[in-house]
This record gives sequence, C-alpha cells and structure tokens, in this order.
Amino acid sequence: MISQQYKYQSVYLRLAIGSAYLWEVADRLGLLGAHGQPHVGWGDWQHFLDYSKQVMAFLPVSIIPFLSVLATLGEATFGILLIIGLFTRFAAIGSGILSFCFAVSMGISFGIDSPLGYSVFTLSAASFLLAGVPNYKWSIDAWRSLRSLNNQLADYQQNAILN
Repeated sequence: MISQQYKYQSVYLRLAIGSAYLWEVADRLGLLGAHGQPHVGWGDWQHFLDYSKQVMAFLPVSIIPFLSVLATLGEATFGILLIIGLFTRFAAIGSGILSFCFAVSMGISFGIDSPLGYSVFTLSAASFLLAGVPNYKWSIDAWRSLRSLNNQLADYQQNAILN
C-alpha cells in the first residue's frame, strides 16, 4: 500500500529536482543566454565561479574551482539520473548531501536567510524524502525491477518443469 501511496509524488519530485539541477547547469554553461539577459543567473562559467568564490569564501581560493566543477558534475549527473529514474535512490541521496552542502555554505557566507530564501534546505529535504520512497513509478529502476522479477519467475518455472 505504501508504495502505491507515493507513486505520482515521487515522479513529481524526480522531475522537479532533476530539472532544477539541469537548469542551473545549463545556466552556468551559457546555454540559457548571456550574463545579464532576462532569466539568466550566471550566463557563463566565469560568473558562476565568481559566485562560487563568494559562497565558499571560508575555504582556500585554490580549491574553489575544483569544488565548482565537482558540484556541476554532481548536479548534471543527479539531474539526469533523477529525470530518467536510474539509480534513483543513490541520486536522491547524493542530491540531498550536495544541496545540504550548498545550504550550509550559503548560510556560513551570507547568513541563514540566503539558503532559507532560496529553499536550498527544502531541496535537500525533498531529496532525502525521495530517497526513502520504496519504488519509483515510470522510471528505469521500475522497469529493471519488473524485468528482474519476470526473469526470476521464468527461472522458477523452468526449474519447476525440469524437476
């Protein structure tokens, strides 16, 4: 019963979290337009890196570019995995940890109103909630699980016939 209870909500969470990550990645890579255009936050990697230096001002400047690349790769990976529903639990946990790190960094550098105002803690909590869902409707994970179950049933029937 519980697995049926959250089937549509889990799809909504996957799509909402995944698309938000991919939107931000596209923005910092300049795919949404140039810096300063409407609905564009960064517009290019340099503006994103400048922002990252502000968010992680408490860290040595030399490691911020590496952490920015790592965060971007994480967001792109988690975004894609969540949207297609592959390794969903892993992606949701990773998303929860990554967004929690963002929230803490923003809180340290800008004050607690920043991560609260941008709902970064909410993103983290939603990710961890998604990780706790027992199965994921309309996902590659669900298809793989069904396929595995069908294979097990076929093997069982084959063994029953042979014995």
